[in-house]
Amino acid sequence: MKKMKVLIGFLCLFSGYVAATPSSAEKDVAQAVDHLTQAMLKKNIPELNALTAENLTYGHSSGKIQNKQEYIADIETGRSAFKTLEMQNQSITLSGDVALVRNHFSAQALKGTEVIPTEIENFQIWQKQKGKWLLVGRQAFKF
Repeated sequence: MKKMKVLIGFLCLFSGYVAATPSSAEKDVAQAVDHLTQAMLKKNIPELNALTAENLTYGHSSGKIQNKQEYIADIETGRSAFKTLEMQNQSITLSGDVALVRNHFSAQALKGTEVIPTEIENFQIWQKQKGKWLLVGRQAFKF
């Protein structure tokens, strides 16, 4: 029985089962992305401030580039507003204190009372600063 457990352990290791589990840092980054997404959806300005770096560069699929203050002002005033918003098909690549996140941005954006389906790709750069993952860069693009 003991030999069987050892054999199963090795099979799991070499099949990628054990190696495929997300690291603690990946889970922390995924949670930060989720919190940012919810903060955008719910217009949670304190949370947006807490999750974004002072030197944020935020690129839209239209080519428009914003700094942190401009990005948050658009959410706060409703220029960027959402009925629904979720990030799908997410991948996270870690390199030291930097995380590269790719995902599909799926939303029902609001322009006044008009609902605009929005399906774009997202590339985000997160950096661990003083123990917290902060968004330092984002670029959206149409596919």
